[in-house]
Amino acid sequence: MKFDVVVVGAGTAGCLAAKTAAEAGLKVCLVERKPQKEIGEKVCGDALGEHHLKSLGLEPPQHGELERRIEGVKIYSPDMETVFTVRHEDFSGYLLNRRLFGQWLLRAALDNGAVLFDSTQCLEPIIEKGFVAGVSAKNMKTGEKVRFEGKTVVDASGFLAVVRRKLPREMGVEMEISNEDVEACYREIRQLRQEVEGKNYCEIYLNQNVTPGGYTWIFYKSNAKVNAGLGVCMRDNFPNPKEQFYKHILTQPIFDGSLLLNSGAWYDPTRRPLDNMVGNGVIITGDAACLVNPIHGGGIGPSMISGYLAGKTIVEALEKGDVSQEALWQYNVKYMESYGTKQASLDVFRLLLLKCSNEDLSYGMKYKLLTEEDVLKAGLGEDFHLNITEAAKRVFRGLKRIHFLNKLRVTVNLMNKVKAHYRNYPKTPKDFERWRLKTEALFKEAKSKLMG
Repeated sequence: MKFDVVVVGAGTAGCLAAKTAAEAGLKVCLVERKPQKEIGEKVCGDALGEHHLKSLGLEPPQHGELERRIEGVKIYSPDMETVFTVRHEDFSGYLLNRRLFGQWLLRAALDNGAVLFDSTQCLEPIIEKGFVAGVSAKNMKTGEKVRFEGKTVVDASGFLAVVRRKLPREMGVEMEISNEDVEACYREIRQLRQEVEGKNYCEIYLNQNVTPGGYTWIFYKSNAKVNAGLGVCMRDNFPNPKEQFYKHILTQPIFDGSLLLNSGAWYDPTRRPLDNMVGNGVIITGDAACLVNPIHGGGIGPSMISGYLAGKTIVEALEKGDVSQEALWQYNVKYMESYGTKQASLDVFRLLLLKCSNEDLSYGMKYKLLTEEDVLKAGLGEDFHLNITEAAKRVFRGLKRIHFLNKLRVTVNLMNKVKAHYRNYPKTPKDFERWRLKTEALFKEAKSKLMG
């Protein structure tokens, strides 16, 4: 079967890529291992910033896809004495009915002419003359092998990255992701005995004993339902997230008498984006390209952005009849401009949080060594500096935690350095290797200064 675009995975990134390419009149297929009715079901925090819909020109869906309006985020210190409330349009949005939202995105792709092959598992990319020329797959109902030939392929297969992991090395796309850049997560949807009033914020709890290198979340949905879970960084001897959840979270009074509706575990790649996400005839999107926010683990918005940009880039490349790495390179440039630069700087912030003790975090939040404003600016990807008078005040308050204050200062400087570097992302592949080596050096420096 021959197509202009073969999209592997009908998640948020895949559906947006398929919709965008099909809208422009290209012949597009979606290859998805789930049956059609299960598309959209995913173990996930279910939160989406409204600004993502706006930036993609999508009208919010009206048929139950958006379960609850969210005003912002509340972050709790490990000792529970301090709460940061982060309010901003970038942090407000919706809690989704994940399955309905996924079905809505799928419908948008199919209505524009994309063809779905569900219950079909992608096995590997087809490589011809150094180009990805399609994928081989298996029909999971009949067991028969199928070939999908395409002028371009989009890997939107999520964390498993079934295409990316089997690309030839010379394409220059990272194959493997280090475990310490991944969080193991466990989540449950529970029915509470009664609706909890005034819960219009996503709640995030920091505690290195419960969730080393991660956090616990409690997100209140409609009709007394709650999405609660936690993630732990897969470094060293990390604890089992499900055991931590049952031991530390479900024992809270709010869950007394609650009913389990749905549960599951998954992996979240919480790091900067892949340095390069394109090869000859192929674009990597969403979780497969590590496009998850390194701090809060949210991946729905960036996945949608990447799918849209992938579709746009392919349309332009096929108009010129060139799908080489060079022709698809614009995707890298545009993604780094729109979201990747912010993600990379937040990856530095994540390294600070990975090694912070509970005492440092609680003290730092209580005495405003780290402020709500800092968290907001970091979250928005804005440059921020600890100005001199403010820094002097912080030093005075932080004498007991001077090492933490120093680490904070180093972190802010490194974040700004990383952002400046990413703003100079190479416009063509020929300058890429030099840029990549500098990226490697910057993150090596960040790890030695913040985690040493």
